[in-house]
Amino acid sequence: MSAPTEQGLRERKKEATRQALYEAALRLALELGPDRITVDAIADLAGVSRRTFSNYFANKEEALFHGDRRRMLLLSGLVRARPAAEPPWAALTAAAAEFYAELGDLDPEWIAQSRLVRQHPSLAAAQVQTFTALERELAGEVAVRFKDQDPSGVRAKLVAATFLAVLRVSLNVWLEHPAERRFWDVARDSLAMAGEGFAAQT
Repeated sequence: MSAPTEQGLRERKKEATRQALYEAALRLALELGPDRITVDAIADLAGVSRRTFSNYFANKEEALFHGDRRRMLLLSGLVRARPAAEPPWAALTAAAAEFYAELGDLDPEWIAQSRLVRQHPSLAAAQVQTFTALERELAGEVAVRFKDQDPSGVRAKLVAATFLAVLRVSLNVWLEHPAERRFWDVARDSLAMAGEGFAAQT
């Protein structure tokens, strides 16, 4: 077996383990409540050791929000792939449209996790940490488009933070009445409204 093939196999095994731990964390949180689950229980359900868990996640909250991070990294990649001359807010909105077009309906895991956060405010802080890291990555992508127009980086950070806040608020609004409209319809309209403030600048 060639080295590249072996490396690819190892990466797939790592990702499978990471996904198993995430799914175990979400399942236990839904069954017992997030405050009652432990790292040991997550590892047992995933069929790995506590030490293996620690190789992938720092704590149970990080495991629980792995799905968020995976999805947002995909979104960040779509932003990076947008045409370089496209204004920042337009690039973010177009990337989001592409992301949700590929996704179709929100997957059940995402919906279940989002409902958990609404029901258990203690998870909100952990989610904020996840989104803060992703916000930095998006701000970096936006900063490239501002070039020398934003030497301090404030505008890029503001645009990235607003974008993620719009998606988060749109999801919460949609969860209240999921049967009335598709999530992307809510998010698209919200992004358009928020984008009006950036249109003249970006």
